[in-house]
Amino acid sequence: MSSSPESPRRRQLLLAAALASLSSSRPARAQAARPLRIVVPFTPGGSTDILARALAPKLQAALGQNVIVDNKPGAGGSLGAGEVAKAEADGNTLLMGHIGTLGVNPSIYPKLSYDPLKSFVPVAWVARVPNVLVVNAKAPSKTLEEFIERARANPGRLTYSSGGNGSAAHITFEFLKLRAKLFMLHIPYRGTAPSIADLIAGQVDATFTGSPAVLPHIKSGRLRALAVSSPQRIAALPEVPTVAESGYPGFEADQWYGIVAPAGTPAERVSRLNAEINKALALADVAQQLAVEGAMPMPGTPKAFGDLIAREIPRWAEVVKAGNVKPD
Repeated sequence: MSSSPESPRRRQLLLAAALASLSSSRPARAQAARPLRIVVPFTPGGSTDILARALAPKLQAALGQNVIVDNKPGAGGSLGAGEVAKAEADGNTLLMGHIGTLGVNPSIYPKLSYDPLKSFVPVAWVARVPNVLVVNAKAPSKTLEEFIERARANPGRLTYSSGGNGSAAHITFEFLKLRAKLFMLHIPYRGTAPSIADLIAGQVDATFTGSPAVLPHIKSGRLRALAVSSPQRIAALPEVPTVAESGYPGFEADQWYGIVAPAGTPAERVSRLNAEINKALALADVAQQLAVEGAMPMPGTPKAFGDLIAREIPRWAEVVKAGNVKPD
């Protein structure tokens, strides 16, 4: 049977329609194919990095796009944060920020390349990690009250360690010094591990750092926990009181972590990311990964995380000024 005279023309129209459809779908496909990059402004292996890597596969599965964790360390997290602040606001570049990069750095670095409130839009509060005040197991102080009495009786003679100037351990202890009116010497180290090693060796008198780093040494009997920085006691150390219940009401100095995106990121993209991160935090395997880090998941709205950042900046500015905290 021969083809009708209209068949070639009809085929041309169908081909044109198919090409038009393919062309119109390319931007959407290209957008979906772009990877989502989570910038961690520290070296691999720390809590910030571990939290980002716990979320990455869940977001990849939920969003249908590759998720890359990109470590960009330097200047107390400021280099990586500054890079994200300048990135395209399309929702495909995120920062895993924390108390230092978003809460403390504005007071420590006078020429910071970003503004935590203006350069970013909050996406999700991910977790909080309590700090634990510890001393050597052979130290005479059995309680926080005894430790403070000893420090007051020996002004300038007791020392405390941290993972570096401006670190979470440093500012947490400075906050305690401010509240308790103590005069103690700060001994900064290049990292948390050596600061704890010298505490175990008896070279310094105390440190006030994240629970994951000290829990094994508390359990082994080499360190003694005197207090925790959270509003409530923590499950890992139920017998250890909070600083607040030990005589300093309102004391709270946990480390916190959360996701932000460049300012101008579309609201619908922020909402979607927030929803998927909250879903991930509710999963048993993610909760287990956080528990290993001593972290407590903090699902909530972008506004809740933004409000936290806004509260923390002036609070830590006071501590930084009182302690004359300077960067390394």
